[in-house]
Amino acid sequence: MTNFFNGTATAMITPFGKDGGVDFDAFGRMIDYQIENGTDVLVILGTTGEPATMSEEEKEAVMRYSVEKVAKRAKIVFGSGSNSTAHAVDASKKAEAFGADGLLAVTPYYNKCTQNGIYEYYKAISDAVHIPIICYNVPPRTGVNILPATMERIASLENIAGVKEACGNMEQICETARRIRGKCDLYSGDDNLNLPILAIGGAGLISVASNIIPKETKMLYNFVKAGNLDAANEIQDRMLPVIDAMFMEVNPIPAKAAAEMIGLGGGRPRAPLTELEPAHKEEMKKVLSDFGLHVIA
Repeated sequence: MTNFFNGTATAMITPFGKDGGVDFDAFGRMIDYQIENGTDVLVILGTTGEPATMSEEEKEAVMRYSVEKVAKRAKIVFGSGSNSTAHAVDASKKAEAFGADGLLAVTPYYNKCTQNGIYEYYKAISDAVHIPIICYNVPPRTGVNILPATMERIASLENIAGVKEACGNMEQICETARRIRGKCDLYSGDDNLNLPILAIGGAGLISVASNIIPKETKMLYNFVKAGNLDAANEIQDRMLPVIDAMFMEVNPIPAKAAAEMIGLGGGRPRAPLTELEPAHKEEMKKVLSDFGLHVIA
């Protein structure tokens, strides 16, 4: 299927308070900030949201709150992937029941299944739910890579809406785009590659940096789709220092620190992730200030 969404999506962080629990007040501010700045889709409980260290009860509370807070002002996509196909199916059913508009299902991680195993994983999820599914290919984290021919097979499944590509290999991404064109959509999952992926026909992007700069992220998308590549390159050049800063340590450590610095209340990452190193904090403050953001902490 195509056209589940065209535009920008933010891979949302989950703010944790000083007591260690989810800070729903801060999460609500983040949701409003995204919608007010033109974000089309909120991707919640994806990698950036740290679901791996959250209990099932916490994830259910986040899903329930998100649906109520967003109130149809934007689409909601919940992360539901797992290294266990059975768990991914159960999580996908639960997300659908809570009111998700779509799912983001990362490839099975750690187990390192075959290409056929990847296909069967997505087929099982597709057979279990009735809402759009975005596959998530991020080999540096998972240890498996959806090859273009496999993604072409997966695209034939009824409710596969697209693939979030974060393999980092533009040659592979171009081949995937060729094979799935007209069958399902291609989404950028790598902020550094947003512009080229959009330029080869990507339907949208799923961004970490847009936690902090959603307005500019949407402007980049609009410029590319309007065919104004000069303006797109200009704003991408301006955004790159912020994008690079979002990955000075493993995601979402820098994004949470940046959200805290600009008053959104990013909170602390959960162990085993640690807070941004002191030297990196000073670097982050300078990058945000140079971009024109008001740094309060």
